[in-house]
Amino acid sequence: MRLSTRIGLAVGLTVPLLVLASGWLLLRLVARDLHQEEDAHLRRQAAAVLPDARSVLRAAAANRPDAEDNRERKLYSAALDVGVRVEGPVGTFQGGPQPPATVTLPARAPAPVTVRAAGHGWRSLSQDLSLKVKGSRVTGTLWVFQPDTADRTQVALVRRRVVMTALLAAPLSGLLAWGMATGATGPLRRLGRRTAGLDPRTSAARPLHEPTGVHEVDELAATLHTVLARYDEQAARTAEALETARSFSAAASHELRTPLMSIGTNLDILGDHPDLPDPDRAEVLTDLRREHARLLGLLVMLRDLGRGDLVEAEAFGRVDVAETADAAVGEARRRDPGARVALYAEPGLVVHGWEPGLRLLLDNLLGNALAHGRDARGRAEVAVGVRGTGTEVRIVVADRGAGVGPEARAWIFDRFRRGPGSAGSGLGLTLVAQQAALHGGSVTVADGPDGVGACFEVRLPRSGGTLPDRRDWLIATVGANRSQGSHKDGS
Repeated sequence: MRLSTRIGLAVGLTVPLLVLASGWLLLRLVARDLHQEEDAHLRRQAAAVLPDARSVLRAAAANRPDAEDNRERKLYSAALDVGVRVEGPVGTFQGGPQPPATVTLPARAPAPVTVRAAGHGWRSLSQDLSLKVKGSRVTGTLWVFQPDTADRTQVALVRRRVVMTALLAAPLSGLLAWGMATGATGPLRRLGRRTAGLDPRTSAARPLHEPTGVHEVDELAATLHTVLARYDEQAARTAEALETARSFSAAASHELRTPLMSIGTNLDILGDHPDLPDPDRAEVLTDLRREHARLLGLLVMLRDLGRGDLVEAEAFGRVDVAETADAAVGEARRRDPGARVALYAEPGLVVHGWEPGLRLLLDNLLGNALAHGRDARGRAEVAVGVRGTGTEVRIVVADRGAGVGPEARAWIFDRFRRGPGSAGSGLGLTLVAQQAALHGGSVTVADGPDGVGACFEVRLPRSGGTLPDRRDWLIATVGANRSQGSHKDGS
């Protein structure tokens, strides 16, 4: 059922009920006013005929028939449109409209009451008559009656008109409400027609809504646009996630082929030569352990790249960079007790970031420095600095190794790029570049202090940046739009 039809039916049923309720109240008020007017008239007539009633009662008690007749005629003339009844010890005198004599009247009725008999009703009022006749006290009662036929006629007339008004109000109010509702819901129907054939799965077209002046319709259109925009965003993220998963599978299968083949070859050697000499067997086992470590490291790096590609903005919050750097340096010292790793950090440097991602960035920079930042005597000296500059936080990791050649700075942050003799996965510095980009920052590499070794510098905005529209670190290379640098990746 259409909304306009529902409104029309609702109004068509509600209005007659309201008319009937109002009519019932009106009937009560009219009936009360008529009774009050009738009772006031009854009291005025009772006061007017009271002297003549006493005269009639006095003449009857004095046994004066002629005077009694004259007084009685005068009483009936004064009564006009009401009925009167005088009850005394010597008889009853009555005239005008009143209940039959067989109807039992109340003992007293100082206030008007209703007396009914044979389907008729009268408003009745009594007055005490007390007087002295020839030294004797005579008592009686004056009754004044007025038929309530006129009142009932007027109340019935009002009742019929109320019912007739309710019967007419039902269709008229329903049609009027239906017409108004149809006009009011016109913008809603037009919005429905524009969106009826919309399929966000197969088409990127979106309905263009023009303000209608109807707040609810405009609000619904805005909500629809918001829902479609969120659908498009989630569909894009889903497609990106699927593409990332496919690329992850392809990259993993490509990079895992070499270590797996090497592991398979070594296993074949061990299986085919059970009597292999101990030195050769030890060499094969060492090779197996190295390939196993490389395989495990590659899987971990691929997993971390996938997490970075799929992280949502809700995961970002306040991160103390100095505390994160202190934790990363402590872990590096534990992994390589012989290395000298120094930390120079200003306290209270907070950025809006993803804490696991920033820790991953620091771990890979330190791992890269420990693997390739050793001097000619094999000693590793790494200096880590964290300081604030205006709206940025700068992280510097410097070593005393062989340094970086300028020719390598164009590709060092690309995935699966390893320097000569590197046993790493080729993804450590790619993870550094990914996390710097996710936080709206950048990473660069230059010569170390005094021109010795390499110095990586990461710049992060304190307020954080917006996440990139597209994150494809598992799919594409770093490219010219990402930070460039050079170093042998040992992560």
